[in-house]
Amino acid sequence: MATVILTVVLAFIGYLATYLNGLRLAQRQARLTRVNQQLSDFYGPLFALMEANSRIYDTFSEKYARPDGRDPFRHDTPPTDQELAQWRTWATAVFIPNIKAMRDVVVTKADLLIEEEMPQSLLQLCAHVSGYEITAARWAQGNYEEHLSLISFPGRELREYIRDRFTRLKSEQAQLLGHTQAASGNRWTSPVGR
Repeated sequence: MATVILTVVLAFIGYLATYLNGLRLAQRQARLTRVNQQLSDFYGPLFALMEANSRIYDTFSEKYARPDGRDPFRHDTPPTDQELAQWRTWATAVFIPNIKAMRDVVVTKADLLIEEEMPQSLLQLCAHVSGYEITAARWAQGNYEEHLSLISFPGRELREYIRDRFTRLKSEQAQLLGHTQAASGNRWTSPVGR
C-alpha cells in the first residue's frame, strides 16, 4: 500500500513539475514574442529613422555651415534665400518623409509601447510633423514665409527615449534567448557554447 501511495505522490510531483516548467517556458516564449515585436515593429524602426535623420541633419549643418561653424538656423544672421531654398529641398526630400515615417510608427503601433501612457516626446514628435505638414503645404503654394515646423522637434528627449528603450529591449531579448554579454566587450556568447 505504501508503494502505491509513494508512486502516486511521485507521479503527481512529476506532473506538477512538468506543468510548472511548461508554464514558465510558455510565459518566457510569450515575453520573447512581445519583445521581438516591440523591437521589429516599433522601437527598431524609430531608432533607425531617428539615427538616419540625425545624421543627415548633421550633414546638412556641416554642408551649409556659416564661417563660424553654425548652421543657418542657429545663427544670429538669418538664412539667405539660397540657404532657405536648399533647406526646403532637404526638408521635402528627406527630413519631412523621415519624421512622417516616425509619426506613422507611433500612430499605428502605439500598442507596442513599453509604457502605459504615451510619452511626451512621442506626442511632441506627432505635433511637430503636423506643423511641418502645414509649412510644406505653404511651400507648395509658393509661400516661403515660414521654413520650420510650427512646433519644435523634441530632438534630444526623443533620441534619449528611443535609444534607452531600444537598448533595454535588446538586452531583455538577449536574456530571454539565453545569451550573456561577454566580459570583454559586445561579443555575445551562449551559455551552452558556440
